[in-house]
Amino acid sequence: MAGFSIPRIKGTRAWLAALHDSVMAALSFVAALYLRLGDDFLAQTSPFLIEATVMFTAIATVTFMTMGLYRGVWRYASLNDLIAILKAVSVAVALFTVVMFLATRLELMPRSTMAINWLLLLAMLGGPRFAYRLFKDGNLIGLADRDYDSRVPVLLVGAGNMADAFLRAMRRPGEGYRVIGILDDDPTRIGSNIHGVPVMAAPSALGEVVERLRRDGRRPHRLLIANERLAGAAVRKLLEQAEAHGMTLGRVPRLTDFRDGAAAADETAERIEPRPIAIEDLLGRPQTRLDRDAMAALVAGRRVLVTGAGGTIGGELVRQIAGLAPATLTLLD
Repeated sequence: MAGFSIPRIKGTRAWLAALHDSVMAALSFVAALYLRLGDDFLAQTSPFLIEATVMFTAIATVTFMTMGLYRGVWRYASLNDLIAILKAVSVAVALFTVVMFLATRLELMPRSTMAINWLLLLAMLGGPRFAYRLFKDGNLIGLADRDYDSRVPVLLVGAGNMADAFLRAMRRPGEGYRVIGILDDDPTRIGSNIHGVPVMAAPSALGEVVERLRRDGRRPHRLLIANERLAGAAVRKLLEQAEAHGMTLGRVPRLTDFRDGAAAADETAERIEPRPIAIEDLLGRPQTRLDRDAMAALVAGRRVLVTGAGGTIGGELVRQIAGLAPATLTLLD
């Protein structure tokens, strides 16, 4: 066919995956014959075993490469990858069956062998991929949601009820966040898991955790507080740490904000979204509301002196006072 070419395999990992699949193809073919023939395996297969195994392995390898089986990454194996494996294995087995029929009329090899081979090869290609993802993620949530890997990776601060509710909400397809780790001050929780997500360290070790995840290819983009009692100085410190590592800081929704089961089943319902950090979170107290009418009555028509007027706070005071129509405004610094 004009313009036909086998896609090139790029990268060491892709070559290792191709080698793995070729070995699995050979093993699955031999295992299928053994399962079909039992004790008569060697006696009945000796005339063709080596040649047929090499032929099936070659056909499978070329088929897998041609159908782009190595464009995916095992780390992000999903249902789409399983479907791709299903198609590639089906084509490889069908092609081999046709070739063997034309060459030998399948007189030496039981026809049911190919059905057994199809099942074995499907399991031997898909199983290691999903086992690797399970090992890396600690769960297989991403397999059910094809958009899971495009979600924003986040770290949670707090391993209590709010974290539990947020993790449950994020298990639903269509949500926008993927929790990759939890930080908590309670040393007894470090090393444990909540819904498959590890409690990795205390919040003070944020920098070490981010670096570890970055080396693993899972750098978090957001830091979400899952502890309502955390406020004031602690929040300011987390904000500084988050900004230092290129992350934004927010709070997970309150427990009352999470949808119930009926609402969760509604595909038109809005996604769960974290709350932004409010001024009250940084102050550690409710924000004081200024009585601007009283301020205007105090300043309007009066002579006002502002000391330290050259600084940031002094400059802002001058700007605010100037808008209240003082008789004179003197700046001292």
